[in-house]
Amino acid sequence: MELGVYTFADIARDPATRKAITAHQRIRDLIDEIELAEQVGLDVFAVGEHHRPDFAASAPAVILGAAAARTSKIKLSSAVTVLSSDDPVRVFQQFSTVDLLSGGRAEIMAGRGSFIESFPLFGYDLRLYDALFSEKLDLLLKINEKEKITWSGKHRASIENLGIYPRPVNEKLPIWIAIGGTPESVARAATLGLPIALAIIGGTPDRFVPHVKYYRETAKAAGHDIQKLGVGINSPLYIAETSQRASDEFYPAYADVMTRIGIERGWPPMDREHYEMMRSPDGSLLVGSPQQVIDKILYEYELFHHTRFLAQIGMGALSHTHIMKSIELFGTQVAPAVRKAIQTTDVPVSQ
Repeated sequence: MELGVYTFADIARDPATRKAITAHQRIRDLIDEIELAEQVGLDVFAVGEHHRPDFAASAPAVILGAAAARTSKIKLSSAVTVLSSDDPVRVFQQFSTVDLLSGGRAEIMAGRGSFIESFPLFGYDLRLYDALFSEKLDLLLKINEKEKITWSGKHRASIENLGIYPRPVNEKLPIWIAIGGTPESVARAATLGLPIALAIIGGTPDRFVPHVKYYRETAKAAGHDIQKLGVGINSPLYIAETSQRASDEFYPAYADVMTRIGIERGWPPMDREHYEMMRSPDGSLLVGSPQQVIDKILYEYELFHHTRFLAQIGMGALSHTHIMKSIELFGTQVAPAVRKAIQTTDVPVSQ
């Protein structure tokens, strides 16, 4: 199983001091975090796309291009590219360029977007939320398959026998589909034979087992080899030397983020009791000592037999120092133990 991290490059105000670092400093820190992730042996670093004042990453490909010059092994992905409000030609060109800069390490994680600010910003009708994604995904996949394409749709100008350049190092870019758990999204990815990244940011992981089972059953029915299809699990993570320290350090920033988002979406404020419930062995937060995080990743592996785990790091106003220490512990203590445990117990996926 591949192990990695992803971030939205949060620049939220500290809930205690009301101070926030600048976007300039957050991006500089982010490049250091990507470099460290490679140094400690992690497999993937992914950067999300948002167009809000509390996130510094609106152009993941630019950040990943800079990271390509500072790294040599780690895979560089978006998490996600909001394809519905972007142009597939430019998405492919940008990530193909990252691929060339990195020597073949670029990936695209495409999604519809859990935040919707990009739709009015780029002039798209939110009522076409799914239709835009479906059509643009079709175009992106065709571009990835062939150098010259002819294509037409309802929401973008047609392309008549034109080439899309530059092409990536290994001819095609890996394209993952990020899903939040809707059956329609699962079925689309499975029918197309595309790997999925499932975000588990609340509740308990076991409630997502039917989604992964449905994905594999649908993919198999569509004629795809499920042994070759990637399944990724993405969840928030924070590691410190002790469980109590991890809990105390992560809670203020996490609670602030979730409460602010909750105001927008109608969720109740995050309190310590709910937070600790989510930190429990069967909860969705991977926050604790190295051993606690090891145990939780292996618990999720028993549920899903997934091929990739990405940890969301740096939520809210969590400091760069804390982020770096968490990445270090993830790479040096958690990842080796998880890999060793999986190697000794791994069995082929049967469903």
